[in-house]
Amino acid sequence: MAQFEGKVAVVTGASRGIGRAVALALGRAGARVAVTCTRQRAAAEEVVAVLQELGSAAQVFQFDVADYAATTAAFEAIVSTFGRLDILVNNAGIRHDQLLVRMKPEEWDAVIQTNLSGTFHCARAAARTMLRQRWGRIITMTSVVGLTGNAGQTNYAASKAGLIGFTKALAKELGPRGITVNAVAPGFIETDMTRELSEAQRQTLLQHVPLGSLGTPEDVAACVVFLASEEARYITGEVVSVSGGLTL
Repeated sequence: MAQFEGKVAVVTGASRGIGRAVALALGRAGARVAVTCTRQRAAAEEVVAVLQELGSAAQVFQFDVADYAATTAAFEAIVSTFGRLDILVNNAGIRHDQLLVRMKPEEWDAVIQTNLSGTFHCARAAARTMLRQRWGRIITMTSVVGLTGNAGQTNYAASKAGLIGFTKALAKELGPRGITVNAVAPGFIETDMTRELSEAQRQTLLQHVPLGSLGTPEDVAACVVFLASEEARYITGEVVSVSGGLTL
């Protein structure tokens, strides 16, 4: 029997990169997957097509996690469509990097609203169903930047550090009802952003990674699948760094 047969997973920001890899990994493991996106509908539809080829029931739900009303309505539609909700992966996020003295208030607000408040919106909506089921997995993408900080990313670092506190507090709230809440902190991962770096920039980054290479979205997805599994039933409130040792 497939690991997540009968389970329904929601992956936000699943049209590309880490979110795409997570959606595909959960689908391969038997989950039915709600693939969410804000703008990149065509890319999200491509993810659904791949999932369907794998034999997973999947559907796109397009909404902005920063919009509380839209998020609540979308989760109601997801539960109506699939009949349940077992796994939530909070992956949607944005960046507006800038030195603090040059950062515009709207750049600060946009990052906090999407990355931090958006996770609150999704978790609140999902928890209602999980509490009734007395089972659930909430897994949130933070970042090594939330652990170490990084110049030019005060808004991003603040949002990701906030997610760590959110994860630990929510784990205490939901644990008594059989729901685990954990976070994954990726380091330097092969994504569209890192592919734009020059070879010199890549080598500079790698000097700080003990394993000497960038990670892949699939590395992160494997961690998410484990945290969503029964094997991780006694793990909650934790932050797992998938960074090749970058935080050491």
